[in-house]
Parts: sequence; structure tokens; C-alpha cells
Amino acid sequence: MIYEVRTYDLKPRAIPEAEKRFGELYEAKRRQYSELAAFWHTEIGPLNQIVHIWPYKDLEERNRIRAAAVKDKAWPPNIGEFILNMRSDIFIPFDISPELKPANVGPFFEMRTYTYAPGELPVIMKNWANAIEARLKYSPLTAAWYSDVGGLNKFVHIWPYKSLDQRWEIRNKIRAEGVWPPSDVAEKQGGRGYTLFSQENKILMPASFSPLK
Repeated sequence: MIYEVRTYDLKPRAIPEAEKRFGELYEAKRRQYSELAAFWHTEIGPLNQIVHIWPYKDLEERNRIRAAAVKDKAWPPNIGEFILNMRSDIFIPFDISPELKPANVGPFFEMRTYTYAPGELPVIMKNWANAIEARLKYSPLTAAWYSDVGGLNKFVHIWPYKSLDQRWEIRNKIRAEGVWPPSDVAEKQGGRGYTLFSQENKILMPASFSPLK
């Protein structure tokens, strides 16, 4: 399983109309080819941004489905006039990452993207596997993925929250009780953490047609 994460920067005040056009064409035509996993827009972080996530079995399936949808004029949506920048990244799930399925677990989703030092991925995956069981007692995980195509040496983790207050409460608890972050847990247990070059996060909210909201 792979996930394509497409991130578009839009002109100010364009999100409502862009979401409307995207949702209408998706529901009428595009979803016949494959299902969308999620469609979100930024609430905190880089503003005027939409993020849509598409699951595929592999790159071959992605290319075949996208080519068919374009050929049949089922895609893309007519939102080009709003787009300033487009980015596509392909991610592979960690073993601990759940499959993205339709659910009402938000509506606030925190997406955290970390760039790690080359060679650190095995350490990251081991530390996360060791710490995740304790972390899940506080709130669910939506995704934990590493990049395969696009920006390399990146991993993304996404967490759903019912409110921003709940996010603060949970983050304070897990740090105070020493169950997170995974690198700290590893060091307490005699292992080692991992080296990161950069970290960024954003708070996303779902469009009305997003399967995951």
C-alpha cells in the first residue's frame, strides 16, 4: 500500500470554491476510478493550502488509474485558476500505521512532517514500534509514513483530535508521564534516539466530502 499526498497552495480566499469544484467532480466521476482517503485544508500553519490523500496498491496502479481518469475527462477538477504551487509525495506506511478508512475521528488533524538524517529510518521505526502501544492509550493514530518519492528522508505522522484543547491536554499528559516522544522513551530504556534536521506541523480540517473527518 502507498499513499499519494498532494499539497496545493491556493490564492487567498480560494479554498471554498476550490473545495466545491473538487468535491463535485470527485463525487460525480473521479471516485468511480478509486476512492479518496482524505481531503483537508489548513487551519493553522501554512494558510490557503489543501491536502488530498489517495491510497493505491502500488505505483503501477496509481499511474493506470490516473491515466484512465484523465483520458475519460473525469479528472482533474477545474481549479487551476486558484493554484499557486503543487506538490506530490508518495509515502509508505510504517508497520504500526493503520489503514486510512472513512471515519469521524476529528475534525482537527495534526500533520507533523520531520526530516531525518540519512540512515536513521530503521531507528525511527524501531523506536516508534516500541513506544506506540503506550501512546495509543491517550488518543488514536491516523498515520505514520515515510517518504519514497518526492522529498526524501521524511516521515509524516497524523493525529486526530476532537478539539485543540484536547490536543494540548493529551500532549501535556504524554510528556509529563514519559510515554512520548519515542526517541526519549528509547533513551530511557538504554537505546538511542534519532537525529532530525527539521520539524514542521500544521492543523488540518476536513472538507464536507472527505471520507476521513
